[in-house]
Amino acid sequence: MPNLDDDFEQFFLDNYQAVLHILILTTGDRERATDATQEAFIRAYAKWARIRRYDSPTAWVRRVAINASRDSFRSDRRRRHREAALPLSAESSQTDRYASESAASDLLNELPERQREVATLFYVDDRSVIEIAAILELNEGTVKSHLSSARERLRQLVERNGAEA
Repeated sequence: MPNLDDDFEQFFLDNYQAVLHILILTTGDRERATDATQEAFIRAYAKWARIRRYDSPTAWVRRVAINASRDSFRSDRRRRHREAALPLSAESSQTDRYASESAASDLLNELPERQREVATLFYVDDRSVIEIAAILELNEGTVKSHLSSARERLRQLVERNGAEA
């Protein structure tokens, strides 16, 4: 029987890139995605004896990573609000968004956060509505609603971009 460290190492090697890819598409920010993914795997390692027995340890890691990215976004937003309230300095710092990797990523970035998460997990990570509901801790009906709204918005974006081309 493999020891916990070996078991976790194999889990990490098998899943890290896939989780990171989903987070990059979900957040549109490679640095935030990398940080959140690493944090999720660190938390998984700390609780690996228990998490490895879950039906889907990867779903747990995805949920933790998505939540960590949300927390990071909220923290950055609060910081920007605090900085905006301060007198302007000679040189104000701005956060540059990471350039999108593909047209699909650009389209996903146009969606509201929850729709982007659902669409990315469904279309890119090939997760079922049931799995997405578990990962994001939502009702299946809510996932279906967000997915439907995301489809409609993506259709509009594709049509608009086609008309502009």
